[in-house]
Amino acid sequence: MFAEELITAIKIARHIVVLTGAGVSAESGIPTFRDAQTGLWENFDATQLASPQGFQSDPELVWGWYEWRRAQVLGARPNPAHYAIVQFAEQVEQLTLITQNVDDLHERAGSPNVIRLHGSLHQPRCFACASPYAFPEAIPQEPAAGRRLPPSRCPHCNDYIRPGVVWFGESLPEAEWRRAELAAKACDVLLSIGTSALVWPAAQLPIDAARHGAVVVQINPDQTPLNAVARYNIQGKAGEILPGLVDAVAL
Repeated sequence: MFAEELITAIKIARHIVVLTGAGVSAESGIPTFRDAQTGLWENFDATQLASPQGFQSDPELVWGWYEWRRAQVLGARPNPAHYAIVQFAEQVEQLTLITQNVDDLHERAGSPNVIRLHGSLHQPRCFACASPYAFPEAIPQEPAAGRRLPPSRCPHCNDYIRPGVVWFGESLPEAEWRRAELAAKACDVLLSIGTSALVWPAAQLPIDAARHGAVVVQINPDQTPLNAVARYNIQGKAGEILPGLVDAVAL
């Protein structure tokens, strides 16, 4: 199923980068950003739900939507792709995992030190002073779609607590982006898994890797702009492809 040259490239690689996108989480039943805007949510523009301006205009609407998403994530489980990446890391000299997803499924599967380009649903912070905020330990009941929820207040400055994700119009977290850039430019192999290759600047990482001589591998059910860059395009679901790739490398 896998080219011998690909297996050899992975086996001799000193540093492998894995970049994951929404397709990996979707296989655990988590809707993508656009799919999540169903039912009552389809009546709202994305910028109302995922921008600083939208939050300032209607924080209760935004929190209702994000708590709906967080409850879905807390009820989901890692899938075979998440576990395969953990096994993969045990087989190679160095593996850097970069994700565009805002859930915690990689960590729950056992992956440490995940580079989170777009933040996390589970790490809220103050809108004004950026102080971190901890959710109550109790797992929330999934709020009905369209329910409005009042935001908590920051114990330091009394401004609103906001979801800890990167919104439209915001820059990626500087430290995480720098780590991701350095890894992409230094790796021998980069696997782009379940990402549309349309969201920038994350879509630049596989291109940078290829320009610096890395073997770029894409695993995706659909064609993306990365097809023209990747040396190997493997069409299919990550949860079906990755376990087989891990087994092939282990032989």
